[in-house]
Amino acid sequence: MEMPIPRRTLLVLACLGALTHVYAHADTVIDNANGYTLDAHGKVVRFTALAFDDAGKLLAVGSAAQVKRKAAKGATHVDVQGKTVLPGLIDAHGHVFGLGTIASGVMLYGSASLAAAVQAVGDFAKAHPERSWVVGNGWNQEIWKLGRFPTAAELDAAESARPVWLRRVDGHAGWANSRALALAGITRDTPDPAGGKIERDAQGNATGVLVDSAMDLMDAVLPKPGDVENRAALDGALAQLSQVGLTSVHDAGIGQMQDRLFRDYADHGKLTVRVYGMIADTTDDFDALSKNGPLTSYARDMYALRAVKLLSDGALGSRGAALLAPYSDDPSTSGLLFYPDAAMRAKMEKAMRAGYQVNVHAIGDAGNHQILDGYAALTAQYRSVGLRHRMEHAQVVQLSDIPRFKALGIVPSMQPTHATSDQNMAEQRVGHERIKGAYAWRTFLKQGSRIACGSDFPIESPNPFEGIHAAVTRQNSEGFPAGGWYPQQAMTVTEALRCFTLDAAWAAHQEKVIGTLEAGKWADFIVVDQDLFTVAPAAIGKTRVLQTWVAGKRVFEKK
Repeated sequence: MEMPIPRRTLLVLACLGALTHVYAHADTVIDNANGYTLDAHGKVVRFTALAFDDAGKLLAVGSAAQVKRKAAKGATHVDVQGKTVLPGLIDAHGHVFGLGTIASGVMLYGSASLAAAVQAVGDFAKAHPERSWVVGNGWNQEIWKLGRFPTAAELDAAESARPVWLRRVDGHAGWANSRALALAGITRDTPDPAGGKIERDAQGNATGVLVDSAMDLMDAVLPKPGDVENRAALDGALAQLSQVGLTSVHDAGIGQMQDRLFRDYADHGKLTVRVYGMIADTTDDFDALSKNGPLTSYARDMYALRAVKLLSDGALGSRGAALLAPYSDDPSTSGLLFYPDAAMRAKMEKAMRAGYQVNVHAIGDAGNHQILDGYAALTAQYRSVGLRHRMEHAQVVQLSDIPRFKALGIVPSMQPTHATSDQNMAEQRVGHERIKGAYAWRTFLKQGSRIACGSDFPIESPNPFEGIHAAVTRQNSEGFPAGGWYPQQAMTVTEALRCFTLDAAWAAHQEKVIGTLEAGKWADFIVVDQDLFTVAPAAIGKTRVLQTWVAGKRVFEKK
């Protein structure tokens, strides 16, 4: 005898059927795409359609027929009308809160002369009488052709009553007016701190520029932003990043405040760009944030905190990068190593022992050499090659040290636009011989190193297409120099796309979930207005993003 089905069971089955119906119709198909992705080996794969489910995971990528077989019959279709579709781009080295913060201060990135910079500061000061400090970013004395750093006296002409503090374009030097120097207590008797330098005149008086760790003297008296300002900075940065097609960034140096807000935004669906975090140094923030070990994934892979960012030396433009021999254009200095070998190695060891990937900023050949020696000593001891430790920038490397990256399994994390921005002074700084190991992308690729590309925003523009353009042409946005700067080190379009997608994901242990468009990965992709593989290389940097999708959600659409 057949038993009747209880009414409650019928209701449950009806609900399950309804849910199945809802999810069956939640698939989305992108149609009529001029699509490019990469396979696991970095080879280009073409497609015309892709489908993803309600969870934001890719179901199929391929021809319209292939995708149709995988998507539900009632799927939503989005016709991109033949536009180019690419995997979401990844910036392997940026500073998210820095990007959002600088927009609220004096912007000196376009200042072509000292006079123009002083005028801009004066105009900003007059427009913002309510601010207790005038702060800004982006000056570059090399563009001004001064042959020296600017001075506090020159800045006093713009604003003398209130303190003024302006960070250099590379973030490794700051320019203060006399009021700011006084508030920081900097006099002729103030010693240079370890890893830093106070620029002085012939009488030993501070002239207004502080290099590398000397900037800490100013930061100690600079008012700290509150929660409202920090949230505004994060909102502004996320919007900018989505607009340029970045679906993931590696944040090179965060503390407890940044970690708290990233988690909060992820919890509430407000984190529209994936963030791979690097804890700044191994001091108090590291001790607090590492109590439970590395965070490999949080909130559907929207956030991770499994790396540490350390600093070996300064920057080339301010002659703070540590060189093995004196600067070619200033034999009185070889730059600055921030820490003696033993102290730096102790920081690296502390991070490795706790299971973190170690990513070290190293610009000069001495800085790179010091860190390679540290990796050689420690990775074997802690069996941590699998953590994919990185050299952030790897900018000027002696030729004999480049093969050590491959031998030690160290990832060169490099920023193509640094080369095109630095071409006006780099060879002057290091000379004709050392430049052969500088910005040497082809040399690294030829030996089999996987380069993770980024921009170092806000020092450079976060626009990854400007980075791809620089990688392919070795020219700046104005097309200078003709033929490219040391063009033998250029990348192909495929290599440049790979270093901003698959290999950047690999450098963050995320190649199984993002970096390419493959079934099972997150539906992170962008729609752009031109085909990178068919336009003239000079036009690549002019690519505009039309749509940005993260985990199957459209987070930006150009109006």
